[in-house]
Amino acid sequence: MDEATIRHIEMEGADALLDAGVSVPLKSLRLPFRKKPVEIRATMRRPCLDGQIRIARIYLSMGVTSRQMWEFTKEQEMRFLAEHGLKIARMIALTICRGELKRRILLRPVTWAVRHWMSNEHLLGAMRRFVSLMGTDPFIPIIRSAERTNPMKPRTSQRRKGS
Repeated sequence: MDEATIRHIEMEGADALLDAGVSVPLKSLRLPFRKKPVEIRATMRRPCLDGQIRIARIYLSMGVTSRQMWEFTKEQEMRFLAEHGLKIARMIALTICRGELKRRILLRPVTWAVRHWMSNEHLLGAMRRFVSLMGTDPFIPIIRSAERTNPMKPRTSQRRKGS
């Protein structure tokens, strides 16, 4: 691997450890006595395993690959948004509402806000970003570690007794 790729992986690992997330703008409001508009923002974070499973189900039901999404023309992006806009909004809302209680209470209103307030560029950008982060690569070391530390597997000193 080249140095830039290693650096990028290290930065993503640090973000994951810090649970930093990505702040995306939802709505910009102009108030009467203010020069700058007030921005309503939401922070998208890596979801827990339950959220990742839900996002993976929604993503797989769309029938498009990540490579195809990166190669979309403007017309294809618009067609994709028209066909799968609600699913994209739900996936983004799942990254904002991570906990079980938040998901039960806030998922539908956040999905509505994402669908009605977020710009198309931010929708597709957020979708591409989190689809690229989804995958089994981060879990491979965890699975290997779990295989090694399996408490049900007999240890070398326990072969004769079996306990």
